[in-house]
Amino acid sequence: MKFRFKEETPAEQLVVERVPKSQIPDIDKRKFLVPNDITIAQFMWIIRKRIQLAPEKAIFLFVNKTIPQSSSTMGQIYAEHKDEDSFLYIAYGGENTFG
Repeated sequence: MKFRFKEETPAEQLVVERVPKSQIPDIDKRKFLVPNDITIAQFMWIIRKRIQLAPEKAIFLFVNKTIPQSSSTMGQIYAEHKDEDSFLYIAYGGENTFG
């Protein structure tokens, strides 16, 4: 069943975690199944909405301690950085942009 779903709807399995000591709220949902053609910028918007981040706060996504290019697709990032357990681990953090 899992494999058939993967063939019909290409999607990537993600685990999202907040960076320790980050100034932004923790997310209520940690595991995501996202289409492989969604970009990092689009996924960042999803995270912002999910944690109800104020406009004056900036958010950054990290994959293996690097910031991925916002135009990269999840499929590309997943292919390059997925873990042995078949999950892609993404950390997020942020800070105030206006002081």
